[in-house]
Amino acid sequence: MRKWILLLVWIGAACTVGAQLDAKLYRSETKIDSMNQGKWLVEVDNITYFKDNEYDGKLQKGYSLPGFWLQPKMVYYPLPNVKLELGAHLLHYWGAFNYPYTAYQGIAEWDSQTYQKGFHALPWLRAQVDLGKWSLVFGDIYGKSNHRLVEPLYSSELNLTADPEAGLQVLFSSRHFDLDVWLDWQSFIFRNDVHQEAFLLGLSSRLKLNEEESPFHAYMPLQVMVQHRGGEIDTIHVNSVQTYLCGAIGAGAYWNLPHPVVKRVGVEADFVYSWHETVLNWGKGYYLKAYTDLKDLRVKAAWWTNNSYVPLLANPFFNTMSVDEPGTMFDSTGMFCLGLEYARRLGAGITLGADADFYLHKQYRRAALGEDWSIRPMSYSFSAGAYLRVNPSILIKQFKKE
Repeated sequence: MRKWILLLVWIGAACTVGAQLDAKLYRSETKIDSMNQGKWLVEVDNITYFKDNEYDGKLQKGYSLPGFWLQPKMVYYPLPNVKLELGAHLLHYWGAFNYPYTAYQGIAEWDSQTYQKGFHALPWLRAQVDLGKWSLVFGDIYGKSNHRLVEPLYSSELNLTADPEAGLQVLFSSRHFDLDVWLDWQSFIFRNDVHQEAFLLGLSSRLKLNEEESPFHAYMPLQVMVQHRGGEIDTIHVNSVQTYLCGAIGAGAYWNLPHPVVKRVGVEADFVYSWHETVLNWGKGYYLKAYTDLKDLRVKAAWWTNNSYVPLLANPFFNTMSVDEPGTMFDSTGMFCLGLEYARRLGAGITLGADADFYLHKQYRRAALGEDWSIRPMSYSFSAGAYLRVNPSILIKQFKKE
């Protein structure tokens, strides 16, 4: 057993900001504490970050992200199982003064005719009701890494750059099963609008074969996302209605270890798939990862291969369509990833994080004409970032419980 632990520690590394940062830095508590009934608070949620992506190959160009997002909110608990939040979501990049006035999924494309000054700003509203093991969330839902999507479905970098997800969400949690079903309404249209209506419907579930705190825990994730574009009052007539689908099914296990340094060792294997009615039809991929937690440090190794797979929200390195060269497609891509990630809670509401990732990838590229395929040489990419989340709550008034 000790030999296997040492081997995993030696090979460990990650290809993206993974579960260690996700759990400690990005996720939020989704259950309402009944002891907060009658409280009126001011809450400020903020992540300040600097991330540098030095990318090679033809899938994505490199870029840097120096900035922060800020959510100042008023929070009120009128009942032991009801929570209301009202505020704003503000995104700012250092050195930027004007921001595209559009929906952000990553870095938005510039539109000089419509922009905001100083910040990319959105209203924030969440209303939540807990009904035993169930939770119903309206408005700004618990999105992004709270969905616990696997890496080939979702890029953790979107925790920094993307708009909050808004719509409707149903959550369920029990001893042996977790469920998250959500509707993210991404683009609303008025009559005679010149852009498409768009929404994303998602499901993320996890079957837990035993207790998560057991020395050995096994689980099976099942995840599906469907994006629909176009509507009955859509004014775009050429390919106006489009549907994209991607999902994953897998199995994983980890060992909780009573060791002063090595806290956990885990492995996971996922089969992922995608479908688009007009582009590539069906695509598939295979993702394997292993990791070791050493106190606040996680080391991971991951391997990826696919054929015609097109994700909705994943890192472009999982894609067979180039972001760098629009219109360029690959028969398949492969990748091996190494990296480190660090996350530490410094105190109540304050978490420090960092990561460094190394990518080795290859694309099998179709020639410009004909059906000939050629193999591109190996390319290497590197990414590193530092993050600080500050989330204080200040009690303004305690109303009497009825």
